[in-house]
Amino acid sequence: MDNDDLRVSEDRSADRSSFVRRLTVWAAVALVAFLLGLVPMWLSNRTLTLEVDKTKRDLRRSQILNTLASATINARRGEYETGRQNISTFYTDARAELDSAESTIYTQQEKPQIVTLTNTRDEIITLLSRSDPASAERLSDLYVGYKTATSGL
Repeated sequence: MDNDDLRVSEDRSADRSSFVRRLTVWAAVALVAFLLGLVPMWLSNRTLTLEVDKTKRDLRRSQILNTLASATINARRGEYETGRQNISTFYTDARAELDSAESTIYTQQEKPQIVTLTNTRDEIITLLSRSDPASAERLSDLYVGYKTATSGL
């Protein structure tokens, strides 16, 4: 019986090591399958995130340009107070984007030109506050300068 007990013990030991090997192989296969699914999804997510960031930058640039265009149109129509409010928003938004460390809507080449354009803030707001018709021409010039500085977006 001692021989039979020894043989049963060896069979159990072999069964355990075989089970551990099979379990290890299945775990490795599961890990590889998981990674094969994860990597393409991660790459796709990364690409979409970059596209969303670019779209957000483009949207922000368009919003700022739209505010400037609204101010110009309102001044041309003689609606100086509305134009003054729009141009004030334009200057505030443009300056905030220039001063923000995280903002990426302006390139390094555009920033100095935008700074120069935003230096006219007090003068244009004063013209609009006085309902001066010359403000419409100044706003038109500012609009053209901004479009030129931002590569015509």
